[in-house]
Amino acid sequence: MHFELTKEQQMIKEMVRDFAEKEIAPYASKWDEEAIFPIETFKKMGELGLFGIPFPEQYGGSGGDTISYAIAVEEIGRACGGTGLSYAAAVSLGASPIYYFGTEEQKEKWLVPMAKGETFGSFGLTEPNAGSDAGGTQTRAVLDGDEYVINGEKCWITNAGYARQVIVTAVTGKDERGKNIISAFIVPTDAPGFTINCHYDKMGVRASNTCELVLQDVRVPKENILGDPKKGFKQFLYTLDGGRISIAALAVGIAQAAFEKALQYAKERKQFGQPIAKFQAIQFKLADMAMQLELARNMVYKAAWLKDQGKPFTKEAAFAKLFASETGFHICNQAIQIHGGYGYMKDYGVERHLRDMKLMEIGEGTSEIQRLVIARQLGC
Repeated sequence: MHFELTKEQQMIKEMVRDFAEKEIAPYASKWDEEAIFPIETFKKMGELGLFGIPFPEQYGGSGGDTISYAIAVEEIGRACGGTGLSYAAAVSLGASPIYYFGTEEQKEKWLVPMAKGETFGSFGLTEPNAGSDAGGTQTRAVLDGDEYVINGEKCWITNAGYARQVIVTAVTGKDERGKNIISAFIVPTDAPGFTINCHYDKMGVRASNTCELVLQDVRVPKENILGDPKKGFKQFLYTLDGGRISIAALAVGIAQAAFEKALQYAKERKQFGQPIAKFQAIQFKLADMAMQLELARNMVYKAAWLKDQGKPFTKEAAFAKLFASETGFHICNQAIQIHGGYGYMKDYGVERHLRDMKLMEIGEGTSEIQRLVIARQLGC
């Protein structure tokens, strides 16, 4: 086994960290406070080639691997959880499904501009009555001549307010067992009847754009169907597997930021005549936090490596997402505890990390769903 980053991976880590510390971290508190989506910053990220890291050069990418992409997500999330979430969603959910399942024409039209950072994409799966039970999708798509007519609602959709197109899942019929056939469609956001409302007032990741979608008789041409019309459910499960790696990486980044603040504060804050880092109670907290961070990061890298090798990674992606999000929340909570009363104040930043981290236990499949995925992979 080899645990060192390659020269290319290390270069990406240093490049993204440098960018994030200069262009993201100084503004993260303001973006959180005012729920600002930093579109100009995302344009700069596009110019750096960050949106194309895991895609081949022929599609506007840089031909990097999933580990490199996970590193980029972590470094951006370390500076701002909301910015990290929108970056991860743009790549893993907006662009990746078209790369995995799209035709060459679809890739040229929709993927290339996203990989170059020129446009945003989004992924419309969750509905008011179909969250963890994605198979309970109620959005419908009916074939009418050469077009599909789509009706339905989606909620909590990341980046939709800035997207050129949204991949929308919809029921297109029943199989021989009477179960819904779910297909995926590339729907331009300027299509007549497509309404996007971005009015959510969120607890955390407030720099990320989150929207409600309403589709009323939205028409898309048949060629906008993504992949096999009868395998939309399996396609988005694979998409979510990859997305869980990025959410795990984001959780590691947020937790890393909280840990660094706690460690610095513990060395500077004096009580009873000495820095609180000299007290065993604080040392044990910091030791546990450092250990949990290292374990979570290793899980992310392993899942990403398996994906890059073309090996099964469903279980490992769930491992990483579950462990990184739950231990990440614990790390952020302990960071506040180490800060004491100051940790409860916005000035010190650690309360923002806790609020941002909570979504990591919910998005891309709740902790409970991750445990179900793992149990099924174990043959239960």
